[in-house]
Amino acid sequence: MSNSGKHVVAGHPIPPEPWASTPRFIEAVRVALVMHATQRRKGTTIPYASHLLGTCSIALDYGANEDQAIAAVLHDAIEDVHYAPGAREAVAAFGDEVLRLVLACTDADEEPKPDWRPRKETYIAHLAHADAAVLLVSAADKLHNARSIVADLRRHGPSMFGRFNPDSDPIWYYRSLVTAFQANPAAPADLIAELDRVVGEMERLAGG
Repeated sequence: MSNSGKHVVAGHPIPPEPWASTPRFIEAVRVALVMHATQRRKGTTIPYASHLLGTCSIALDYGANEDQAIAAVLHDAIEDVHYAPGAREAVAAFGDEVLRLVLACTDADEEPKPDWRPRKETYIAHLAHADAAVLLVSAADKLHNARSIVADLRRHGPSMFGRFNPDSDPIWYYRSLVTAFQANPAAPADLIAELDRVVGEMERLAGG
C-alpha cells in the first residue's frame, strides 16, 4: 500500500476493497505455488502449478466459495508435498474447512504410498458419503486431470500411458470416478456431466 493509502501492486493501483480475490485467497495461491515450485506434471516439463491453478479455475467456474477455491489450489499439498506434516500445517493455517476438504481429496499422506489399486478403490468408495463441497473440489481436480490426459492422447496416442505407474489403470479409474460421482446426489450435476464427456473422449482415444 502506498503512503496515500491506495493499494498498489507492482506499481499499479488496484481498486479499493471489497476485492473479488481476498488477501487470504491470494496467500493460498502463493503458498501452493511455493510448495509445488520444483514439481512438474508427470512425464512432462509442465510446471505443477498448471494443475493447481486449473483445478481452482474449474472449481470457481462451478460455483466454489472461497474455502472451496483455496482447497482446490491446495488439494495436492498433503498428498504430494514433502515433508507431509509440514504441508498439513500449511493447509491448516487456512482454517478447519479448508483442511477438511483437502484431506477429503487426499488418497494417501504417507511414504511409501499404499499400492495403487486399493488406494484408488478406497478413494472411490469414500465419494459415496462425501458432501457437496468435497465433491466439487474432487471433481474439479479429476476434470482437469482428465482434460490433460485427453490432450496428451491426441498428441501422442495411447503410448502416453507409459508415464504412469505400471500398476495403474487410468481408464478404469476415471470411469469409476464418474460412476461414483453420478451415484451421489450431492455431486454437481453439470460438472459431473462434463467429466463424463471428457472421460468418454479419453476412452475413445485410448481405443476403448
